[in-house]
Amino acid sequence: MVKAPRGTKDLLPGEIEKWHYLEKTARELCRIYGYQEIRTPIFEHTELFMRGIGEETDIVQKEMYTFDDRGGRNITLRPEGTAPVVRAYLEHHLQAQPQPLKLYYLGPMFRYDRPQAGRFRQFHQFGFEVFGSHDPAVDAEVISLTRDFLVKLGLTGLQVELNSVGCPACRPSFTEALRAFFLPYQDSLCSFCQGRLERNPLRLLDCKIPECREIGKDAPAVLDYLCDDCSAQFLKVQRYLRAMAVPCQVNARLVRGLDYYTRTVFEVSLEALGTQIALAGGGRYNNLVEACGGEPTPGIGVALGLERVLLALEKMGVKLPLEAPKPIFVATVGEELSWQLSQEALRLVTELRRAGYPADKDYLGRSLKAQLRFAGRLGARYVIIMGEKELHEGNYILKDMQDGTQFILRGEGLFSFFKDIRSGEEGKWKASEN
Repeated sequence: MVKAPRGTKDLLPGEIEKWHYLEKTARELCRIYGYQEIRTPIFEHTELFMRGIGEETDIVQKEMYTFDDRGGRNITLRPEGTAPVVRAYLEHHLQAQPQPLKLYYLGPMFRYDRPQAGRFRQFHQFGFEVFGSHDPAVDAEVISLTRDFLVKLGLTGLQVELNSVGCPACRPSFTEALRAFFLPYQDSLCSFCQGRLERNPLRLLDCKIPECREIGKDAPAVLDYLCDDCSAQFLKVQRYLRAMAVPCQVNARLVRGLDYYTRTVFEVSLEALGTQIALAGGGRYNNLVEACGGEPTPGIGVALGLERVLLALEKMGVKLPLEAPKPIFVATVGEELSWQLSQEALRLVTELRRAGYPADKDYLGRSLKAQLRFAGRLGARYVIIMGEKELHEGNYILKDMQDGTQFILRGEGLFSFFKDIRSGEEGKWKASEN
């Protein structure tokens, strides 16, 4: 039997409803905050990620799904959402729209990573981007929206960590300080970090190898090297967050794993049952639009891993409100007129559906007892039962699966009954029948 590839997961009925709820919550919050949805292709030219993410990042060096298509073009399944959104922003001249422009996306990403809890090779992100403003209030808004989404889902104990990685004016001095610090430990670094030491020392702080992390714990802190503009911007972000009642803490070791970040970077995590779960991360990328071929344009964005969010909800015991409308089931009984009964049942189910009611019927020729059992598994509250007598008289037997009562409805009264259900007035029908 052919199985799903390692690191991927089928989303089955019973589970997919949770995804629908997350997506609905994300869209509703973005509507409130003024963000518009954008959908980009699942694959892009590899050059976009090389230029955007950075050739020295783990994503580009070790994790991308890259291949040549039949036309000889080098193609990559998108490993993250920001670079494609920037490409679309430039290609479709979205800079001509009123700025700042707020966009969000929902969709699958792909990285060749070691599968584990909350980490897959095909994973899903909810992300949002803002173009066209240097205002630190925008940084605070993006962080606030990220936290609001997680809080709205029912998560508590969230930790917001914040840092600044400087700008092209002040980062070179920090880079040289890092290179000087790590140089005596060069032989003890992993092979990737040995290459980063010369080409991009900032990436040394993002290494996941324990030995490299231990060496780097006493490395210089970027906050000591910020220029006046970056320091002022970082202080304003923190003040805005306090004004918005968003608790946060400064983590001078936080650099994020992508080269396009400038100034503000942040992560949102959760301590769930002794395990630290990183749920979201993002930051400013004031040079990314220019790196992708556009005019200098400030930007900031964030991405949340939906698999990790669901894992956190599970670990915290949060039950999402997934109450779906209960279907109406149409059951038939009688063999002599089985064809006519089945036809009438299908007609009635179709009318119910077109009127906006979830409805279903039997398609396997089950007995009435088996049909009622199947209706219970579907979660049906009411079952409409039709036999030969009801077919001739134009009546229906209505069974309440919740309390077991049943009563007869005239044909014309059936839809009036279900309309009253929507208004919470079904009790009057039972009273009149009794």
